[in-house]
Amino acid sequence: MEGQLRLRQSSDFARLRQEGRAYHTRWMVLSMASNGLSHNRYGFVTSKHLGSAVTRNRVRRLMRESLRLLHPQLQPGFDVVLIARQPLVGETFHTTRRIVNEMCHKAGLVIEKGGEA
Repeated sequence: MEGQLRLRQSSDFARLRQEGRAYHTRWMVLSMASNGLSHNRYGFVTSKHLGSAVTRNRVRRLMRESLRLLHPQLQPGFDVVLIARQPLVGETFHTTRRIVNEMCHKAGLVIEKGGEA
């Protein structure tokens, strides 16, 4: 994912915690807030409760790739943070992609194609 699309500053994560809207499932939490930019920025949180560094990095890679594929269909102008929960550990890429897709739909981030019901 391109550098300009990444959230890295702790102040950005803190702003999302304070001002953002959160959507919860048993696998992850999606937090989002408007950023006033012409593009989205994404952040990923994998706490040490998930397991070893290898485990956390794998979960982060799966979430990042799932969002990268969905990015062209998302409304611009938002900061989005995905926070992994324990049940996500060990899930396949296809399951992770489905979960991320459902979370973005639930949050209203996905631009719906016209004419589909």
